[in-house]
Amino acid sequence: KGFGSEQANICFCSFVFIAKTKQNMSWFNFVGDARLNENLGLITIHTLFLREHNRIVGELKKLNPHWNGEKLYQETRKIIGALNQIFTYRDYLPLLLGNDFYKRLPVYRGYNKNVDPSISNVFSLAFRFGHGTVPPFVPRLDEKFQNSLPYSRTPLHLTFMASWRIVVEGGIDPLVRGFMIDHSKLMRQDQMMVEELQERLFAQLKHIGLDLSALNLQRGRDHGLPGYNAWRRFCGLSAPSNEAQLATVLCNRKLAKQFINLYGTPENIDIWIGAMAEPFVPNGRVGPLMACLIGTQFRKLRDGDRYWWRNREVFTSWQRRALRSESFSRVICDNTHIKEVSRDIFRMNRYPRDFVSCYDIKGLDLSAWKD
Repeated sequence: KGFGSEQANICFCSFVFIAKTKQNMSWFNFVGDARLNENLGLITIHTLFLREHNRIVGELKKLNPHWNGEKLYQETRKIIGALNQIFTYRDYLPLLLGNDFYKRLPVYRGYNKNVDPSISNVFSLAFRFGHGTVPPFVPRLDEKFQNSLPYSRTPLHLTFMASWRIVVEGGIDPLVRGFMIDHSKLMRQDQMMVEELQERLFAQLKHIGLDLSALNLQRGRDHGLPGYNAWRRFCGLSAPSNEAQLATVLCNRKLAKQFINLYGTPENIDIWIGAMAEPFVPNGRVGPLMACLIGTQFRKLRDGDRYWWRNREVFTSWQRRALRSESFSRVICDNTHIKEVSRDIFRMNRYPRDFVSCYDIKGLDLSAWKD
């Protein structure tokens, strides 16, 4: 995919503000979580949507000069939230869940007050599948989409909590270009995670680099989550009871033997590593168990949300039609100096073959919000 999962899986409607003084430039985090600055991709996406928020506020003010600040903020907040939902469910999840998408996310039938949309404990581990898709370098490209910049391929471990790099190394535009061109790491059974995350996580901030895979395993144990087979049963999948059956599920005899040597029985396998090891569903980028856990959570988030963008009480039919036309590519066009973008932002793209001019990307028609 174009944007790596770890960069894409974020709450788009949180905001970052850059304060500029004569003495220095500093990041002020208003998202409620200091991990905003954890990686440059996260900062970049937050900054993009902060700019989009401010751009929409300006356009709505022109359309409705009589609206006060609170009205402008609330309407813009609704729009940004809707765009988050549209980009995630329309553009991203089908590529992630593949053929399991419509099985896990059937047609929207409206708000269901009996659905609990809160985040399940196991989803907090399942959605960490993205750690297996993070490449070892952070790509940054110049205006011609070339690796001519002195910091074009910075090792990942040198970018953790390094927001200063955006300030002094060209802003977010080179990063956005890099994300559109560079592809995510392919999660493989023989290399689930790069060494930058397994050996050098936060190496610049700690006395020794941490191991993200070990943290994920321990997180599941700290939370008392049931093991791999328990969640296979929960999803209606077969629960392998021996090495031969596990080899069939994983399509890999050698890996099944390693699991049995370590865990003794499939019942003991940690949920995160077991689910990560499964072969991908057709046309997807996660295995059957991950597809079930992720798809189930996103269905509940949608059906149990009375402010879901397609709920008829949230937007007018005219506004919903306008929102459907917006794309992540257009958000990039409107909030950077980039003039060419990939039309399908979440797929792997090549420049210039898969790129189009921003003039060819339809924008959000805000006239539907005019009083």
